Amino acid sequence: MKISKINLLLIYVILVWILLAFLFGIYDLQISIAFVDETSVWGEFGAAYGEIPGYGLIAVAFATYLGGYIKNIKKQKILSYIGIGVGIIYIIVGVLDHLNAGNITLGSTLVLSLAIYTAITWKKNWKDFRKLSGLISILALLNPLLLVQFIKLFWGRVRFRDLLPGYVDFTPWFLPQGITGNDSFPSGHTAMGWMFLPILFSLKGRKINVPTKILIPILILSWGLFVALSRVVIGAHYASDVLFSSGFAAIISILFYKIIYK
Repeated sequence: MKISKINLLLIYVILVWILLAFLFGIYDLQISIAFVDETSVWGEFGAAYGEIPGYGLIAVAFATYLGGYIKNIKKQKILSYIGIGVGIIYIIVGVLDHLNAGNITLGSTLVLSLAIYTAITWKKNWKDFRKLSGLISILALLNPLLLVQFIKLFWGRVRFRDLLPGYVDFTPWFLPQGITGNDSFPSGHTAMGWMFLPILFSLKGRKINVPTKILIPILILSWGLFVALSRVVIGAHYASDVLFSSGFAAIISILFYKIIYK
C-alpha cells in the first residue's frame, strides 16, 4: 500500500521526535551545562522578541478566518480594525505603565501586521484565505494557548537557570512534578516561534517562482530553530522543552492540513 507524502512526513516527524526525546531524557542537563550563557545577546533577543511575530500572524489569521464569513469584502476588514484598536490600547497602556516595552512592542506588532495585511489584501476576498488562516488559528489555539500552558501548569519543571547549586532539583522531562509554580516544560516561546509552520503546507501545489519557494521555507525554519535554540542558550529551557513544543507544532500542522486541505 502506497503511503502519501504527507503521511510519510508525519511518520518521519514522530520517529525523530521519539529518538530526540529519548536522547534528551538522558542528556538534558549536560546539554544545558555545556551551552547555557545567560549573557548571550542573541539569547536575550530571542527572549524579548521570539514570540512577537507569532502574535502578529495569529491576529492576522483570526481576523481573516472570521472576516471570511462576511460576504461584503469591505466589511470583512472590520475584524482587522478591531485588532488594530486592541493594539493601540496595548500601546497606550504600555506608555502609561512607565514605557512598558512588552506592551508597546506587542501593540505595535498588532497594529502594523494588521494594517499592512489589510492594505495589501484590501480588494481581495478573505474567504479565499480561510483554509490557511483556519490552520494557523487551530495551531494557535491548540499549541501555545492550550496544550503548552496546560502541561506547564501540571509538569512543574524547574528551569535550568533557577536550579539550586549542584543541580539537585533537576528533573528529567518524563517525570512530572505537579503544580509547583515552575513552568519550564514545554517552551511557550518555541511554540510561538513555529506559528509560521502552516505556511509551508500552503506552498504545496502553488505556482510561485523558485527563489520564493526556497526562501520562504528557509526563513520559517530558521526562525523556529532560532527561537528554540535561544531559549536553551539563555537557560530558560532545556533541549527537551523546546523539542516537545516543536513536535506539537509539526504534528498539529500536519494532521490538520490533512483534514482542512484534503
